[in-house]
Amino acid sequence: MIRLSGFLLLLSLILTLYTFVDCAMRDETKIKKLPKWGWLLVILFLNTVGPIAYLAVGRARPPRTKGPSKKILPPDDDPDFLRSI
Repeated sequence: MIRLSGFLLLLSLILTLYTFVDCAMRDETKIKKLPKWGWLLVILFLNTVGPIAYLAVGRARPPRTKGPSKKILPPDDDPDFLRSI
């Protein structure tokens, strides 16, 4: 039982450290719902709930593309470039 509680404590510390550093290094425009200092306080003072809330709500996710993205081709494989020569 002591090993399990030690493992959970270590896991909580790692999660808190990861989210704190992620929030501190992230640009202010990529953080939602609260200012950066607010999320840092939430992460520090709300042990496990704060980091999980930041990961779920606080980070802005990159936009999803619906179609296939255009693949970048090197010049010797790009038919448009070869036609222009």
